[in-house]
Amino acid sequence: MNRPPIWFERKFDFTFPVEQHPNLCARLRGTPARLEEIARGADRDVLVRKPRENDKWSAQEHAGHLLDLEPLWMARVNDYITEASKLTVAYLSNRKTCEAQHNQRPIDEILAEFRSARLRLVSRVETIDPAIFARAILHPRLKTPMRLVDHLYFAAEHDDHHLAHIWGLINVG
Repeated sequence: MNRPPIWFERKFDFTFPVEQHPNLCARLRGTPARLEEIARGADRDVLVRKPRENDKWSAQEHAGHLLDLEPLWMARVNDYITEASKLTVAYLSNRKTCEAQHNQRPIDEILAEFRSARLRLVSRVETIDPAIFARAILHPRLKTPMRLVDHLYFAAEHDDHHLAHIWGLINVG
């Protein structure tokens, strides 16, 4: 199987229309179901198995990482609402995921917590004044202005990046 591209090497094109925000909300709302479909039914030893290749996390740790980033996505949504000068900075070392010991937890707990956190995020976004989706704030790592609609796309792409890793680790090994 082809490996997903390295996340920090990705380039993003934020030229799509702001009117895409309902589509992106639907995509973000669907991530928990897609994650559950991939992970449920997999043997625990497969979920927690560390890969041989350059992928440092197990499938379950990738799922936990999605949960770990929900507070960042919510903080950034709040940055748009409060008109911050730059978006909340992410901890690029992923220390939270590395220290969380997601492999020690039942996968059903991670899935339920992720579903709940994502519902809070999407519910919050769906109540925002539509004009705010066009508001642009500097992304600290990409060093480019990012509209709220771009942030939603970025989060959805991040979801898909990790879902691809999880699928590969479970189904290909």
